[in-house]
Amino acid sequence: ASAGAELSAKLARRHDINEGAAQPRLAAVFNPYTEFKEFSRRQIKDMERMFRLYDSGRDGYIDLMELKLMMEKLGAPQTHLGLKNMIKEVDEDFDGKLSFREFLLIFHKAAAGELEEDSGLLTLAKLSEIDVSIEGVKGAKNFFEAKVQALSSASKFEAEIKAEQDERKREEEERKHRRAAFRELKSAFTQ
Repeated sequence: ASAGAELSAKLARRHDINEGAAQPRLAAVFNPYTEFKEFSRRQIKDMERMFRLYDSGRDGYIDLMELKLMMEKLGAPQTHLGLKNMIKEVDEDFDGKLSFREFLLIFHKAAAGELEEDSGLLTLAKLSEIDVSIEGVKGAKNFFEAKVQALSSASKFEAEIKAEQDERKREEEERKHRRAAFRELKSAFTQ
């Protein structure tokens, strides 16, 4: 009964959002890795990089003009009305711009097949070079398969963090080697 009430409340909120009657609700803390589990750590980092690239105002939001520029650079220009509809489709706090969470919501909805075929957001998701076909654990046949999947995804997450750390170490070693080579070359010219 509790799950039914919770689902009813969520559906009513979604209906209010779609009708434009819902009050904005801001989360206290947003963690993309726990909220969007269907994406790997690397995918979220890539999406964050793309978000920052097009957030020319550096205010943490992609507004209408920044979205227009993004769509033009991706080769799918949109009309002013089309851009407004794109923002409206995922704008949960009704501020008329996209936060990083709402930006991730585009790819979440694309992966779940919740975007209209002629939607500019679907075009954005397809053009952005980010694989959104991974949908996570769906329809596990029994408890043990789900448990194995959860354990492997946890270890996959740890492996991604380890790979990032190894990459940083490798880059630091390369920097040290370049500095040493530069110093050696510099000393040859100063003598």
